[in-house]
Formats: sequence, C-alpha cells, structure tokens
Amino acid sequence: MWFANFFIAGSMTMVLPFISLYIETFGNFSDTYVQSWSGWIFAVTFVTAFIFSPIWGRIGDKYGRKNILIISATGLAISVLLMGFATTVWQLFLLRLIMGVFTGFIPMSQALISTQTPKEVAGQVLGTLQTGSVTGTLMGPLLGGVLADMFGYSATFKWVSVTVFLSAFIVLFGIKEMQIKVTSKAARKMYTTKEVIMHIIGHPVLLIVMLTSTLVQIAHFSIQPILSLYVAEINGMESLAFFSGLAFSAAGLGNLLFARRWGTFGDKFGYIKILIILLFMAGIVYLPGAFVTNIWQLVVLRFLLGIAIGGIVPTRIAYIRQEAPLSMQGEVLGYNTSLRFLGNIIGPTLGGVLAGYFGISSVFFVTSALLVITGAIMLISWYKYEKVDGKLLFPYKG
Repeated sequence: MWFANFFIAGSMTMVLPFISLYIETFGNFSDTYVQSWSGWIFAVTFVTAFIFSPIWGRIGDKYGRKNILIISATGLAISVLLMGFATTVWQLFLLRLIMGVFTGFIPMSQALISTQTPKEVAGQVLGTLQTGSVTGTLMGPLLGGVLADMFGYSATFKWVSVTVFLSAFIVLFGIKEMQIKVTSKAARKMYTTKEVIMHIIGHPVLLIVMLTSTLVQIAHFSIQPILSLYVAEINGMESLAFFSGLAFSAAGLGNLLFARRWGTFGDKFGYIKILIILLFMAGIVYLPGAFVTNIWQLVVLRFLLGIAIGGIVPTRIAYIRQEAPLSMQGEVLGYNTSLRFLGNIIGPTLGGVLAGYFGISSVFFVTSALLVITGAIMLISWYKYEKVDGKLLFPYKG
C-alpha cells in the first residue's frame, strides 16, 4: 500500500504545478483569464470530493475498501488520461470535476490499513503509510517538470495516467483485505447515516478532531498557492522556480522524517495529547514566516512546519479509528476527508484575499492564530470531556 500511495501522490503532484501553463496552450488568453481559470480548475476537484467522500466511505464499510481503492485509482487514471486530450478550459474543468468523484484513494487506503492494524500501533503504522504519499509529493513536481520539458504538457498527462493505473494493479494483485471478525453486537451492527452523525456529535472530542481537519487545511492551503510569490518577494526573480520548489520540498522533508515518529508517540502517550502539541507547534512555527528576510530563513521554517504537520494526519486518523465502531469507520473517515477537502477549497481563497488586501505577511499571522486557536479549543475539549469526566454529550447506545 505504501507504493500505491507513493504513485498516487506523485502522479497527482506531477501535473498540478503546470495546470496554468497547460491552459495557456489552449489559446491566446490574458493573464487574468488564465489565473482565474487556474483557480477554478484547481478547486473544483475538491468540491465533488467533498460530496462523495462520505458516500465512498459508507460503501467501503459495507462491501470492503479494497474494491473502492481499485475503482478510485481507475477513475483517477482515466480522468488524467483524458486531460491529455483536452483542447478547451471547459473540457479540463469538467474532467477535474469528474476526477473529484474518485479523489479519495489515500484517505481510503488509510481507512483500510487502520482497520487491519492493531489499535496499539495504529499511529505508528499510519505514520509509516503517510511517508509513501509524502515521498511521492516530494518527487512528483520535479519529475513532472522534467517530463513536461521533454514531451510537453499533453503527453505528461498521458504518462502520468500510466502510473495511476499501476496503483490500481498494485492494490488488485498486491493487497489482501482481511475480513475482521467481530464479536460484539455494536461492532457487527450496520449504522444508518443518522446514527453515524449522532455518534460523532455525541463525542465532543471526536467532533473537534474532525473539525480540526478543515481548520488545518485552511491554514496550510492559505499559503500554498502564494508561496512562490512570497519567495519572489524576499529573494527576487533569480532561480525562482528552484527556490520555490526548495521551500515546498522543505516542508515535505520534515513531514517525511517525523510522521512515523509522531504516530509512535501517539500510540504511547495518547493521540489527543500529541495532536494538541502539534497544533500549537505548527501555529508557533508559522508566525516567524511573516518576518523572514531571506530564502534560507523561510526554508528552515518550512522544514520545522513539516515536522509539526507530519504528525497531525496519522494521530488524527488513529484517534478516529479508536473512537468509531468498526462498521462505521469508513463513513466517519469519509466525513473527515470531506472536511479536509472543504479546507482545501476555503484556504486558497482566504490566502488570496488576505494577501491582496493586506500583503502576504498577513497570511502568516492569520494562519498562526488559526492553528493556535484550534489547539486551544482541542485542549479545552479534551480537558473537559475526556481528562476530567469522560462524559459524552449524547451517549449513543448501539
């Protein structure tokens, strides 16, 4: 599964950096036109992903997650392949919209591995799994740039579809989904959507953990689209692509090196405790980014940010797995994925508005405050509902 996630993440990040350049090949358009359509085409995938993630999660709970992974990878591959034949922005927009239906491979793989893993080592295993997607994300943009320079943008989409198809074959022939034998009545029961939602609402800390998915993605994605502009602002235009890539990769490297370690700490000391620490750490590390004066200061801060961000996903998923009955885990994780995609939609818009009106530095201030506030909310809810009295708002009787 590590290799499948590596190929999926690498393939998706191969083409994202040059979508705006691909649009320019469709005609003689103004910069404003290209920038506007780039934003819409980037975001539309997450709109359909937001809608369909819980649906796929529920289907996975009922029929098994391996089949959903194969469908997801195949749908992604066909969508990317057809993008290589697009000749208008509307065709590319529609294909990105359809692609969003299948954009849930990595979260679904996390759900699969989570259910196949003993709870006491779930954080460590999920952290290890995350290094696959992070490694792919690190290598994808570089390889995509090389392919685009050698063969052109259209051909690159077609080549990328091959690696996505490869992920489907890895799952089909290399992954065996074990049927988990459950003995308790609650674990065997199939829950309605209403019961799943009431279970989430009835566990305040679980609800806050899932809402954290949105807030973290808003914070993280608010700076992502304008990071290159910030690099140009502090370092000039010389070797802009290289230094922008370096800033992006620094966070990925920190993520790669520490994701598994944070998962292990979560297994040992408790997922919520580690998650609270990481939220405060990320908020503190983001703040100095507003004051950097050279590229190397930014690179160091991005590396430290990657260390903090790297542990948030595996500890969060491990906690959700711990709190949700087996037969509803896929749907709960599907809602969690939808909330992440919601953050992916809001973040770039928020970052662009803030940067446009108040300057790029303001994005770092807002992002830092958002993460610290999220950490404080998590700390208060954990202290009130788990550490002190352990009560549920609406105890669900399954």
